[in-house]
Amino acid sequence: MKTVSPAELKQMMDAHEDFQLIDVREPWEVEEVSLGGLNIPMGDALQRADQEISRDKKVVVHCKAGMRSASVIQALEQKMGYTNLYNLQGGIVAYLNS
Repeated sequence: MKTVSPAELKQMMDAHEDFQLIDVREPWEVEEVSLGGLNIPMGDALQRADQEISRDKKVVVHCKAGMRSASVIQALEQKMGYTNLYNLQGGIVAYLNS
């Protein structure tokens, strides 16, 4: 699985790179703290992927600590053939503490 470190994500955001950020946490978690990405809760990811998750640019997927996002990426790669997904190492917790 491809990954992005918190420092790499910060650089991408600061440079205004063309990528998509997907947050797979539950809406109540996003209300507490958010990096500004599109919220697609883990349980909705497969159903919403074709309409909402890009296939033609880098997509960084994150959750709280990196486990749920890794599961979502694995499912999207295996079941839907995505090849452009990156997991945020350590999730939003690592990003906020970096």
